[in-house]
Amino acid sequence: MPTAGTLAPDFTLPTDTGEQLTLSSLRGQPVVLYFYPKDDTSGCTAQACGFRDLMPRFEGVNAVVLGVSPDPVKSHQKFKAKYELPFTLIADTEKVACEAYGVWKEKSMYGRKYMGVDRTTFIIDANGQIAQVFEKVKTTGHAQLVMEAVAAL
Repeated sequence: MPTAGTLAPDFTLPTDTGEQLTLSSLRGQPVVLYFYPKDDTSGCTAQACGFRDLMPRFEGVNAVVLGVSPDPVKSHQKFKAKYELPFTLIADTEKVACEAYGVWKEKSMYGRKYMGVDRTTFIIDANGQIAQVFEKVKTTGHAQLVMEAVAAL
């Protein structure tokens, strides 16, 4: 997993609009890159809505918020429309970004082991360096903590 002070791994992946987004094209402004397991599940919805509700504050510091999960573009489109999410969702169906950021991990639920996304948020500064990493994210209050960290850049 990349750590604070290192260059953020670059990627080019499809967004919820179907267009390709290259992370390095956003240099010059802070980026909140949050990885989440699955569209329209309770924790992921709470997390996304937290970012949605604070978007005016993120925009106030010129920050871009990007949500990344292995879900396909169509799933992202439904999720975004259902909860009126004002930020971009990235479809990482091949787990390119998930693996580059070290968040595709073995997980366990009810004794069953499986591979999945470990909910993690990276704050990337205007120069493309990772400024802060939030691991083992609790969805409640997370967006506020991230907002405070971005505002302090």
